[in-house]
Amino acid sequence: MASLDKTGWSVPRLLVALLLGVLRVNGLEVSTGKVSTVEAMNGSTVLILCTYNSCIGIRDLFFTWHFNGTVKLCEGRIPKEGVEPKVKVEHKRVEFVGSTKSKNISILLWNITFDDDGEYTCFAKNPKEKGRNHSAVFTLKVVNEMQEVDNTLTTIIVAVLGGVIGLAILAMVIKALVVHFLLKGDEKNKECLVNASGNDNTENGLTGAKADNKGTPKA
Repeated sequence: MASLDKTGWSVPRLLVALLLGVLRVNGLEVSTGKVSTVEAMNGSTVLILCTYNSCIGIRDLFFTWHFNGTVKLCEGRIPKEGVEPKVKVEHKRVEFVGSTKSKNISILLWNITFDDDGEYTCFAKNPKEKGRNHSAVFTLKVVNEMQEVDNTLTTIIVAVLGGVIGLAILAMVIKALVVHFLLKGDEKNKECLVNASGNDNTENGLTGAKADNKGTPKA
């Protein structure tokens, strides 16, 4: 009979749960990047990004691309890390541009039309994870022309910041000038005090006193 820990779990069940937790944390992940929604002009060519990563490694990684969940664009299989995939493309304007060197399974879509507007799903399955699979969605919006960005708010913000910085600099200059003139005034006041002190001594007869100390000339 399997032993129980304090929580009431049997040791084998606890070990399985821990292993499953590790697999969930370190298993395969696929991503279509930080910006998963892109606008592109009609007639242009678009890179539809998808990358994968796995801390436990891959073996016979199977992946597919689907458009709007039903139309298969391509599929492939990566035998192991470092081996380039065998890919079957099923759309005439799709080109596989991925590489295992960069863990990339991206595709190019040439000469897009308004019919290409929609969701592109990158699906991957790693047998090392016992049947678990992963997917990420890239959304493409096809437009006639790119929308102009209204920079009015940005211009206002920059102007306000520029004004604030200018006022701060002006205040610093005024402060420096005031300090400079105050210091000059203090120096003049000190000179005046010194001169006044000298004049007071003269008026009090200090200079004359020195003269009186001279001896009386002999007859």
